Amino acid sequence: MSSCAQKTQQQTMGKYTLPANLYCELDEFIDSLPTKEGHLVTVLHKAQSIFGYLPEEVQEYVAEAMNVPVVHVFGVVSFYTFFTMVPKGKHPISVCMGTACFVKGADKVLDAILLQLGGVEVGEVTADGKFSVDRVRCIGACALAPAVVIGEKVYAHVSTDQVKGMLADFE
Repeated sequence: MSSCAQKTQQQTMGKYTLPANLYCELDEFIDSLPTKEGHLVTVLHKAQSIFGYLPEEVQEYVAEAMNVPVVHVFGVVSFYTFFTMVPKGKHPISVCMGTACFVKGADKVLDAILLQLGGVEVGEVTADGKFSVDRVRCIGACALAPAVVIGEKVYAHVSTDQVKGMLADFE
């Protein structure tokens, strides 16, 4: 029985609730590594890109696949801010609140984004699943202040007047 077939069988027994094909994709990535040792963060990045976030069951799976205690995986996931244990929207929005961005009005930009998205709150996902909004400490782009990242696209010198157009780029 193939590894993917075994995952499907485990899934039907209730061990995993997420799609088996996603676990298969993660297995293929792990199998492509020269060694498992020292690659936990790399595997967690890949898992987050596959699943969109790192829920408890994915962390348990990674721990088993990487032969490390699940508490170690949780420690890594909870330590690094780029990992998330809650689902994100298809287009995650990060508003920089570092000093330069804040001084130049990032708080007003964040308020405009939340309003434009129909009153969603920071840390939430819009009802249609398209967007999630997070406030981040710094993105290291102080010269671009205030800066907003949507997906992988960085917006510089953002004003509240630009918010509607920025979001329209992703509709």
